[in-house]
Amino acid sequence: MFLLSPHLAFWGRIDRKGQHMTAMRVDDFDFDLPAELIAQEPPAERGQSRMLVMDRATGEVRDSSFFELPSLLSPGDLLVLNDSRVIPARLHARRTLRRDRETPTGRIEVMLTEPAGENLWRALVRPGRKVAIGERLVFPGKGGTIALEAEVLERGQFGERLLRFEPADDFFAVLDRIGHMPLPPYIRRNDAEADRERYQTVFSSERGSVAAPTAGLHFTAQMLEELTVRGVEVVRITLHVGLGTFAPLRVERVDDVRLHHERYTLTAAAAEAVNRAVREGRRIVAVGTTVVRTLEASATAAQQAGERELMPHSGETDIFISPGYKLRLVGALLTNFHLPKSSLLMLVSAFAGRERVLAAYRHAVGEKYRFFSYGDCMFIG
Repeated sequence: MFLLSPHLAFWGRIDRKGQHMTAMRVDDFDFDLPAELIAQEPPAERGQSRMLVMDRATGEVRDSSFFELPSLLSPGDLLVLNDSRVIPARLHARRTLRRDRETPTGRIEVMLTEPAGENLWRALVRPGRKVAIGERLVFPGKGGTIALEAEVLERGQFGERLLRFEPADDFFAVLDRIGHMPLPPYIRRNDAEADRERYQTVFSSERGSVAAPTAGLHFTAQMLEELTVRGVEVVRITLHVGLGTFAPLRVERVDDVRLHHERYTLTAAAAEAVNRAVREGRRIVAVGTTVVRTLEASATAAQQAGERELMPHSGETDIFISPGYKLRLVGALLTNFHLPKSSLLMLVSAFAGRERVLAAYRHAVGEKYRFFSYGDCMFIG
C-alpha cells in the first residue's frame, strides 16, 4: 500500500488507467453552440479577451475580462504554464508510386502529429485512402526543389500513417520554411503569417506541439511581470499537445474513452516548486487543461514509484480525466471554452462539476462569448 506523506497527502484511489470509471455517456457533455460564436481570428490585441469567472464551490458566474486576472490571484499562488511551442506541422506533399521517383502527382495534405523515433513521424494524411504502404511522398520547397521526402511505413485508421523521412540537416528549420501552422479545423480559413506569432504563447520555448495550449494565448509579457510583482510564483512545465487531445470521441460511453499519448517533461525546478507549494498549503493555479494533465500524470508516476512527492522526469501520458476523478493538486484553473462532447470539457467538468460547467457554458453562449482556440477564457477558482 502506498503510504501517504504527512505533508503531501494528495494521492487518491484511482484505477489502473489513472481515472475513476463512470457510467456517463459522451452525449451528457453536449451543448448548443451557434457557429458564429466560434472565433475565427484572435482578438485584435493579445490579452484583450473576455473572461467568465466561476466559483467552483457554488457554480456562481460573473462576466469579467482577462486583464482582471491578477485580482483573482493572491501572493503565494503558484501559476503553472505549459511552455510547449507549436511547430508548423501542416505540410503539402505529392505522391510517388515507386522508389525510382517517377514524376510526383496527386497533391495531399500531411499533418504531423508526433515523433515516433529517429526520422519517424506519425501523421494524418488527407485524402487518406489514396496513400498506401510503400509509397513515397515528396514535399516541395521553393523553386521546384524537393525540401523533404518520406516513405509510408504503416497505415492506421482515420488517415493515420507512419512516415520515415529522409535525413535532413535541420528538420525543424525545413518545417519552418515549408510548413503551415496547424490551425484547428473549426477555424475555417487558411493560416496567415500572423498566426505564426498569435498561435504561440509568449512564453513558448520547447518545440513539439501540433496544437496550441490555448489558455496560455491570452498572456502578455506585461501580464506575467505584473503577476510576479504581485507575489505570484510562476513555473513552467512542458506537455506537447497532440491532435488526439482534440480528436472526436468515437465511443458512446465515457468509460470507453481512450486518448492518444502525449509527451511531457517536469523539470527539477518545476517539481520542487509544486512540492513546496503543496507543503506550504499554497494554491496551485493551472493555465490550461494540458497543465492539469501533466501534473496529474506526474502525481501518478510518483505514486507508482512509491515516492511521496513529485519527481523530475520526462514521459508519456494518455491520462483521461472525467467526473468522478478527484484532482490532487490543482486549486484553480484558467481555461478556454471547449468543444461539445470533448475530453477537455470532461476534464473541466471533473474539476468543477458537469452541471455547473454546462450551466456556465449556457451563460457564455447567451452572453456571446467567443469559443475555442482563439476565443475567450474562463477562470474557475
